[in-house]
Amino acid sequence: MTQPGEGRAVCVDFGSTFTKALLVDLAEGRVLAGAEHRTTIDTDVLDGYDACLAALGPGAQGAEVLACSSAGGGLRIAVVGNEELVTAEAGRRVALSSGGKVVTVRAVAQGHDLDLTADAPDVVLLVGGTDGGNAEPLREAARGLRASGWRGPTVVAGNADAADEVSALLGEVPHVVAPNVVPRIGVLAPDGARRAIREVFLSHVIGGKHLSARADFTAMVRGATPDVVLTGVELLAEVAGEVVVVDVGGATTDVHSVVELDPEQAELARDVVAPTPVTRTVEGDLGMRWSAASTVEEAGLDELTHAAAVRRTDPGFLPTTEQEQDEDEAIARAAVGLALRRHAGRSRVVVSPEGRVVERSGVDLREVRLLVGSGGVLRHGRAGAAERVLRIERDGDWQLPDRAQVGVDTDYVLAAAGLLAADHPDAARRLVARLGDRLTP
Repeated sequence: MTQPGEGRAVCVDFGSTFTKALLVDLAEGRVLAGAEHRTTIDTDVLDGYDACLAALGPGAQGAEVLACSSAGGGLRIAVVGNEELVTAEAGRRVALSSGGKVVTVRAVAQGHDLDLTADAPDVVLLVGGTDGGNAEPLREAARGLRASGWRGPTVVAGNADAADEVSALLGEVPHVVAPNVVPRIGVLAPDGARRAIREVFLSHVIGGKHLSARADFTAMVRGATPDVVLTGVELLAEVAGEVVVVDVGGATTDVHSVVELDPEQAELARDVVAPTPVTRTVEGDLGMRWSAASTVEEAGLDELTHAAAVRRTDPGFLPTTEQEQDEDEAIARAAVGLALRRHAGRSRVVVSPEGRVVERSGVDLREVRLLVGSGGVLRHGRAGAAERVLRIERDGDWQLPDRAQVGVDTDYVLAAAGLLAADHPDAARRLVARLGDRLTP
């Protein structure tokens, strides 16, 4: 006899502003129901979850529960490296792809202070050197980090030959050794460190934030929301090709991209750190509620200063009039435009002593044909909101999408697919296939 909830999963995202839940049929990879509630950070985050579970109906009772979280500030990462332009920058990229918000980047060779008290990171990513290269910079960084008083969880992802010495230098500092993020010049290898950061997030950070007094919260969380969403974006790229996803949240605006690297362009390009097909950036000063004021200020939208202040004061604010909806869309468009430019960067041809080269920063999105939006302002917005918010005109040398198809993840399935990917890969792929079919003509 079939039990209630059998063959179903409840996928939950504890967001900074709202908690979202989907009931998914695992056999069909289909969304059966959805619910959301404000994130109850002021009481217990599971209060909001309980409300969502009740709204999903009796079919959710007894279903497997998988969750991700960015509540309580999400995952805050400090990157400590040897020098700013290569290893520290590589560490920053890896930290972002791991679902964290990079709160500071410190470079030992530049004489940066390693006292991280003011930045309050949850985790330190310690990087430096290529495998078999000079081990002293990584050792020096470890000594400096310990001398600064840091005693929080640390992921070591530098010169593999120095791993044992660095581990001894860190001593009682809780740490995990991962593969080097820059094993050799011109190579960026994020996967090992990304897995280690996820493990540290689950074992040290979730419980340490004291978001819930109930043990089932830590049991259900599988990762940081941005990390989980990026996994969903990678699955979407398998069925829809190159894709960019912009998630406009209350506190941050995240951009995830999966692009095919052109080897011929790479030969002509001058990149500080080798590009990777999968990239994520998070803009902690761009958002719809907590970060509304800084979004408006950065975009120069003085006429929206009061509207942004209202939203910053009341993060649960929902627009009820045409004017308030206009204001929400204007703030969202500013956040999307700024976040996409920071992610994509610029590209220009220059003549150097080495000949004709392309100087660029960021990820070249010009050939991407699918631009997907997420976030309440798009999922619950008025008709045509996606075109008005996401359609950012490419100007100058910005590497923005040129002729992309625009769509919205209205059911928020990318997070659900990312949660299901490990244990229920077929259901995850069916979810994103349905989304891809809807978004692509």
